[in-house]
Amino acid sequence: MFSKRIQNLSASLTIAIDVKAKEFIRRGIPVINLSVGEPDFQTPENIKKAAISAINEGHTFYPSPDGIVELRDAIVKKFKRDNTLEYDPSDIIVGVGAKEILYNTFQVLCDKGDEVIIAAPTYNSFVEQVKLADAHPITIRLKPPFKLTANDIKKALTPKTKIILLNSPSNPTGAMIDEEELKKIADLAVKKNIFIISDEIYEKLTYTKKHISIASLNEKIKEQTITANGVSKTYAMTGWRVGYAAGPKKIIEKMKALQSQLVVNTSSISQYAAVEALTGDQKSVEIMKKAFAKRREFCIKELSGVKEISFEEPEGAFYLFISIEKLLNKKYPTSSFWAEALLEKEKVAVVPGESFFYPGWIRISYAASDDNLKEAMKRIKRFIEKG
Repeated sequence: MFSKRIQNLSASLTIAIDVKAKEFIRRGIPVINLSVGEPDFQTPENIKKAAISAINEGHTFYPSPDGIVELRDAIVKKFKRDNTLEYDPSDIIVGVGAKEILYNTFQVLCDKGDEVIIAAPTYNSFVEQVKLADAHPITIRLKPPFKLTANDIKKALTPKTKIILLNSPSNPTGAMIDEEELKKIADLAVKKNIFIISDEIYEKLTYTKKHISIASLNEKIKEQTITANGVSKTYAMTGWRVGYAAGPKKIIEKMKALQSQLVVNTSSISQYAAVEALTGDQKSVEIMKKAFAKRREFCIKELSGVKEISFEEPEGAFYLFISIEKLLNKKYPTSSFWAEALLEKEKVAVVPGESFFYPGWIRISYAASDDNLKEAMKRIKRFIEKG
């Protein structure tokens, strides 16, 4: 009845947990949701006003599949300002969130049998989107501190390797690829003529070092790199659905053609809001980043004294990836069972490691309010103490 690609597709466990948590909340059950990667802040007022102005000015028709020119110009300036990367607006495509951008990229570059190297733990959608492109995800299992190296990639290379996927800072670990390793990975990709897809959605949320775009290292690697990003995390615009990518013109052109046959374009109103996000006052970005940094320190402090668990301090993003292997037993044999019990008994939603191809661990998001984090830490520690 169903196609093989759909039969082999796994639904997003992260989204499923978020939906369940929100259903509890809708029913009046006081769940603290630490599952979804979504800032608890409202979209900044200047961005909201830009969207309202777009409506009032009549910007409600189909825009070009590659994005309104004002937004592509703003993205060009953003890459130059933040990443020292020079692009032309024709090298840019705007999509319905970074996830759709990634989907289109895999569809354009992958043929049946091609291999895509992905470091695990990893965002579930990376793997599923590769499968939807009829390619093979080749996952590299990293050990703490989860920092990808060129040697890790070398061990996974085969003649079928088409793409190396990078995600730095990483979801779910918050780990960042060191600059020296980025250079080695770039050299390796150029030597082997392998494409790089670099998901940089968390680039503004770094705490210990500066983010570096691999495409900025030299012109050769730039010509083999598609850099994906968006406004969701940085500007608290998850529901606006605006992602974008920059890359070689010949690849971007094919992505535009594909998009014209799919969603056509992202919301015109959201695009005008994104122009303001990228070009307007950036004070809100720093305010949110400082809040996340404070929450990060709080969660680290609260959980560091719990001997049954362990974790690495995240360098970026807004997640803690926590080993609960010592807590697993006949009662809770997997991290999925443990997370389900935490939700049922203590009403705290977290994502089990199975969602990231790394069982025995859980991910919590500290992109929640201070009050919710304080209460969640109490509940998690209580649940661990009870066993």
